[in-house]
Amino acid sequence: MKLLITGGCGFIGSNFVRFWRDKYPFDSIEVIDKLTYAGHRENIKNVKNIKIHIGDICNNNPIERVAKNKDVIVHFAAESHVDRSISVPDDFIKTNIIGTHNLLKVALKMKIKLFHHVSTDEVFGSLPLKGNEKFSESSIYNPHSPYSASKASSDHLVRAYYETYGLPITISNTSNNFGPYQDPEKLIPRIVTNLILGKKVPLMGKGENVRDWIYVEDHCSAIDLIIHSGLKDKKIIGETFCIGANEEKSNLEIAIDILKHFSKGKNWIEYIPHRLGHDLRYAIDASKIKRVLDWRPKYSFDEYLSKTIEWYKQNITWWEKYKIN
Repeated sequence: MKLLITGGCGFIGSNFVRFWRDKYPFDSIEVIDKLTYAGHRENIKNVKNIKIHIGDICNNNPIERVAKNKDVIVHFAAESHVDRSISVPDDFIKTNIIGTHNLLKVALKMKIKLFHHVSTDEVFGSLPLKGNEKFSESSIYNPHSPYSASKASSDHLVRAYYETYGLPITISNTSNNFGPYQDPEKLIPRIVTNLILGKKVPLMGKGENVRDWIYVEDHCSAIDLIIHSGLKDKKIIGETFCIGANEEKSNLEIAIDILKHFSKGKNWIEYIPHRLGHDLRYAIDASKIKRVLDWRPKYSFDEYLSKTIEWYKQNITWWEKYKIN
């Protein structure tokens, strides 16, 4: 199989590149990445037999060149940090909407066998803190930030190319990922790296906001299954799958869990104001992918949070140059 992976130098994308190369050593893998603040070539520098193209998905020329003769496009490339989307929304509109549209046009022109679009549960908005309601494939879109609105727009464009032009597509909406190579501005690595540096832990509000967490390799395995199922079974084409591990944690619980690893108490938490439009709770109902594709998460949150913390302890030279605060 010949794959083009957009955003393959970012957090989830680079984990996916390593996952795919390990599992399918004879497949052809090419990566295109703009190498923004969150995409680093060194994330996949030790992965053998891949080609890396430095380019912007908003520019048709490199996209057409690298997409030629590919079987599958796996689209990770996106601006993804909510706080940044509030301060510089233009970048999110350009990359997440216009960039995705350019990819879709090229995929159609090159007759790609499958275009898999990686999205987020944030497109569905916010759930009440109390209750058992979860997001599913039938949830109504209700984005609350420029980031989630731009991802919602890209989801709709991908579906439109399937419905209008017959482009073979699949979509996945995932819960919060954690694991190695995640930028230190994100919640878990920010807490961990602050503590390594002896700094207090910033926490919005009272840390009451809840997220559903999944280890990044579980996310990769789900995408793998969707891609191979889509290539074999036409019934999967055009389908959306929600991917989550049923690990709901408040931000305060996350902070306390990490503090325990460092033998520190709540006095190390520094409470800060909420961001604008801060969603209360995300939760994923992953019953469809379990039922249709027989996928299950493999990695427990507690064990792989510990492994993630150890990774950051062992890889200070990777993250220290990217840490802003």
